[in-house]
Amino acid sequence: MNLSNAAVKTQATWQVVCRVQDLVAESGVVVWLDGTQVALFYLPGQAQPLYAVDNRDPRSGANIIGRGLVGSVQGELVVAAPLYKQHFSLQSGECLEDAGQQLRVWSVRFNGEAVELAVA
Repeated sequence: MNLSNAAVKTQATWQVVCRVQDLVAESGVVVWLDGTQVALFYLPGQAQPLYAVDNRDPRSGANIIGRGLVGSVQGELVVAAPLYKQHFSLQSGECLEDAGQQLRVWSVRFNGEAVELAVA
């Protein structure tokens, strides 16, 4: 976590989007936050086990990122978009194959049995 993420985590308003038991290990689930689809990825055993990115694939325009395969490319945790197979960093949202494509990354946390996303 960098300093700017630390500031978001302490100053943000948090909204419960699901329960821990709704998550699927090593896979994605999609939640709604104020009309936006957000893909959550739960990776138990990782230093950071929970990631949240936009569900909308910037290349195809389809809401499918949550159905992508999770893996690692050169040590970077990624999700592979289902249609065109481009890899997006779960940490930064950057596309490894095309710097012009990016997913929004959301601050996410566990709060007891709840999963919360930071809202502006």
